Amino acid sequence: MAMYRVHGMRASGNCHKVGLLLDLLGEPYEWVETDVTKGATRTPAFLAMNPNGKVPVLEIGPGQYLAESNAILHYLAEGTPFLPADRLDHARVLQWMFFEQYSHEPYIATSRYWLHILKEPEKYRARLEECRPRGLAALGVMERHLAAADWFAAGRCTIADIALHAYTHVAHEGGFDLASFPAVRRWLERLSALPGYRPMAA
Repeated sequence: MAMYRVHGMRASGNCHKVGLLLDLLGEPYEWVETDVTKGATRTPAFLAMNPNGKVPVLEIGPGQYLAESNAILHYLAEGTPFLPADRLDHARVLQWMFFEQYSHEPYIATSRYWLHILKEPEKYRARLEECRPRGLAALGVMERHLAAADWFAAGRCTIADIALHAYTHVAHEGGFDLASFPAVRRWLERLSALPGYRPMAA
């Protein structure tokens, strides 16, 4: 029997993070497909779970809900190898997760949303052009780190890697070519070789 229920959209990287961690942990869960493009997060029932009206939402038990993808990752990873107990390693995991939300996701994920989900390149052309240098800068930060390390923290795959993997492995769908980032590509290959791994749904 599934312990958790995930309300999310398969094509969303933020939702993919949650499903991927549960898959890697071998945890059973139920997935409730929730299409944000069709207003599914604006219904009274959904807003009762997350007043912010965004996916993913982790349903832990009756009346118990947790929103925000990286908060969900932190909750699920507690007590597992994906979240180190060492104080500094733990903080470094959070450091990269904050980087993902503030320096990576706003540019790479939003570009993908406009191009791949909404399929409106002309409408968002100016904003895509604004996002491009910042997205490339974030990939550059990752490349420099991964040129000297296999993972982002603690010498192993953690939720920092899972958070950053989500939109990086589909960065091309947002117009970001990873050809110039060989260390990032090698890291993606390492992560995809983990037992239980699955890519994001098309």
